Amino acid sequence: MDIGASLSGLVGGILIGLSAIWLMGSLGRIAGISGILSGLLLERPRGDSAWRLAFLLGLVSGPMVLMLLGGELGNVAGAPDEVIGTPAGGVGSMVIAGLLVGVGTGIGSGCTSGHGVCGLARLSPRSLVATLTFLGVAMVTVFIMRHVLGG
Repeated sequence: MDIGASLSGLVGGILIGLSAIWLMGSLGRIAGISGILSGLLLERPRGDSAWRLAFLLGLVSGPMVLMLLGGELGNVAGAPDEVIGTPAGGVGSMVIAGLLVGVGTGIGSGCTSGHGVCGLARLSPRSLVATLTFLGVAMVTVFIMRHVLGG
């Protein structure tokens, strides 16, 4: 077991939890990425665009800062000279997967961060069902992609 990767995951999880608590405590908002993004892009301005933009920029800039500082802190590719790596299923399947995730977040009224992190912490039954559904579908998808289609 790679203790460095485990510690990075632990620290990352703690930071995600703290950011969700901070957002809920300071603004009374749930740190669900799909809701934050759709509120910024699709809803009429309600005076809360600044925190939404800052949150989303933090999501993108945080890993960039880590890569600039150390390189391997943000590396999930398995190769030292790559940061993320080539999509395992190709770019086309990644686009389709992204669209399906977008549709799923609309149907499920939220994403894994909103339901899985914030909703479960609030003991929301709806979030429990949504999170179990996300996980179940993910397991079935991985099984089909790896063992049925051989990807």
